[in-house]
Amino acid sequence: MVAATEPGKTTLAEKIDKLFQIVLRPDREPYSHEEVAKACREATGESFSTTYLWQLRTGRRDNPTKRHLEALAQFFGVSPAYFFDDEQSAKIAEELALLGALRDAGVRDVALRAVTLSPDGLDTISDMIDAIARRESGRGGPKKES
Repeated sequence: MVAATEPGKTTLAEKIDKLFQIVLRPDREPYSHEEVAKACREATGESFSTTYLWQLRTGRRDNPTKRHLEALAQFFGVSPAYFFDDEQSAKIAEELALLGALRDAGVRDVALRAVTLSPDGLDTISDMIDAIARRESGRGGPKKES
């Protein structure tokens, strides 16, 4: 992976890779380069090869057309601003991280059950989560089930 050139900035390759990691197929598997490239070809009517997408994702190429980025944004369900505006990119990345966490059945179950709690109840749950996280970080991470 190519590193960002400035602190706080994310490269195009990192942004594309993040989309592949978080936006998954309905079977929860990552999309293949071929699936994404084909959808982008169909959306733009232009050449968009699997190799070209791989090059963008790995940072070997970093100057795609605006139409190609718009097709990628459409495929992954994000605003094209994700690629062009670092502030918007950070905001969208946070939202994607939250969506990724909510795909975990245990996290989703806790979140759905918490919806009916009062503000005081939510504060209590938040305090409990913080206490458990501190305890688990002190012993090297969450306990694994056997």
